[in-house]
Amino acid sequence: MDLGLKDKLALITASSGGIGFEIAQALAREGTHIIINGRNQSSVDIAIQTIKKQQPDAVLHPLVADNGTALGTQETITNFPDVDILVNNLGVYEFVGFFEETDGDWLRLFEINILSGVRLSRHYLRRMLDKKWGRVLFISSEQAVNPWLRIPHYIATKAMQLSIARSLADLTKGSAVTVNAVLPGTARSDGVKKLVRKLYPTMSPEEAERQFLTDNRRKHSPDDLLDPREIASLAVFLCSTTAASTNGASYRADGNVIAA
Repeated sequence: MDLGLKDKLALITASSGGIGFEIAQALAREGTHIIINGRNQSSVDIAIQTIKKQQPDAVLHPLVADNGTALGTQETITNFPDVDILVNNLGVYEFVGFFEETDGDWLRLFEINILSGVRLSRHYLRRMLDKKWGRVLFISSEQAVNPWLRIPHYIATKAMQLSIARSLADLTKGSAVTVNAVLPGTARSDGVKKLVRKLYPTMSPEEAERQFLTDNRRKHSPDDLLDPREIASLAVFLCSTTAASTNGASYRADGNVIAA
């Protein structure tokens, strides 16, 4: 199937690793030109080299910028004033109980998880509307509607992404621009694997993953962490011309964690 993504330019924030990297790699397979973003040159270079090994003809642009800051988003916009596809993937989390979370913790996650997408969307969405075509995608989380007990500040930002995506979709009337959100379950990304090892240092990786899910999820949870490539496949479809009628929607890729 031709997804109509050849030669489109896509910016995926935090795409040097994790789900963002898998989305970048999957879009590159469709002939999309990709802006690989990370906070340091080394991670960006490694990501580009990894994709190039599998896809020598991939068109990849490096972008070293911290989009969790106002300065970083301005650097991104200055270097790449126009894109066809924006995937707001940047997000951080931490296991801190509600009573231990400080105002600073809340503000820091709001700055990174919310304002990064708001600032970039404010710039790129307007240009997409002028061109009458574009895709904006927010990578949220199933926790937005199925919250854990241990990370309320992170969950709040993920829920807010859904309402932002829905609101922005209302601005796209009369164009072929869409704004959607994806709700991934807990995937086997580098960040999650590092967290699991930290929480269960004496267990094997397989045992630690299952214990992590047992301790933190509800009865509908899958037995294993999800494959990030499956989440990337959904993201690619939502970025494609094939998904033109999908707008203002929140799509689950959660492995049946959400019991509704």
